[in-house]
Amino acid sequence: MDFLSADSLPWLAEPRQRLRDASLVGRLPHSTLVLSAPGLGAEQLGAWMAALALCDSSAPAGPCGTCASCALLRSASHPDFHLVQLEEDAKQIKVDQVRDLIGTLALKSYRGGNKVGIIEGAETLNANGANAFLKTLEEPAANTHLLLIARPTHRLPATIASRCLRLVLKPPSEPMALAWLKEHGPSTDHDWGPALALAGGAPLLALQYHEEGMASLDSQMREGVQAMTAGSADVTLLAEQWVRSHLGLRLAWLESWITQEVHNALAATGSAQSAERVRLPGSLLKPKIRALFALLDSARDLRRLGSTGLNQQLAVEALLLGGRTAFAS
Repeated sequence: MDFLSADSLPWLAEPRQRLRDASLVGRLPHSTLVLSAPGLGAEQLGAWMAALALCDSSAPAGPCGTCASCALLRSASHPDFHLVQLEEDAKQIKVDQVRDLIGTLALKSYRGGNKVGIIEGAETLNANGANAFLKTLEEPAANTHLLLIARPTHRLPATIASRCLRLVLKPPSEPMALAWLKEHGPSTDHDWGPALALAGGAPLLALQYHEEGMASLDSQMREGVQAMTAGSADVTLLAEQWVRSHLGLRLAWLESWITQEVHNALAATGSAQSAERVRLPGSLLKPKIRALFALLDSARDLRRLGSTGLNQQLAVEALLLGGRTAFAS
């Protein structure tokens, strides 16, 4: 576990300082909820907090990284640290996983100090799992610290969220994000703007997009949109291409493109594809925007349902066919 990597993420400085200050006065919270969109380092912050609670050193700067406890964490063998994640191909964290965590945390600390349990993807807790976990939150064992990491959705029960100290991670400023990407990315002269915009300002996600070949995907998506606009696209073949490779990333790209087109239709900004402003007659403006928003809603629905048993090929075909008006306009 590379818990010290949180030190290299400058936008985590404020939540780390809050936790550090609480630890110095012996008031590290028993239960903490980190709400974060992907790519902001919530997992790194969770690992850092675990190290802070378990570190044998009392250094005010945070986990030392060199003591026996830190060494055990680095080797993923600390007996008082327990991590719960979605199992492979699972859609929810299972109640048995939660019960195992509760049972383990109820035991005495192996090293005579603190115990830490982390649940990543806490918004996927099913009702039984959430209910099982609630009593642990209401009556935490001594020297036990629980950390829940969740996306900022409404799927996490209020009964759980209300019993936790809440830390909300926000994207860094664009200059900070670009500076970090230039320093940590594979190329210092790379234009990170498009990837960062697509990632919603999350630097780690922008870096992931780059590693997944966003440059070639961007070109493919522009070609596909142009073909749809010209009415020359083979919808079945285009949908098959999207489903075969990075469908989630392609849908995120499409959402970004639609948002830009809405701005263009309102003449609020220049187009990313053209320097010209788009100024439509009033009689055409509302139908165009209505079609774009309908396509945006469909793309977001497909992204949300993409991990279910949905037939993705048919769903993408329906998305493209249903969005012909938006593309054509």
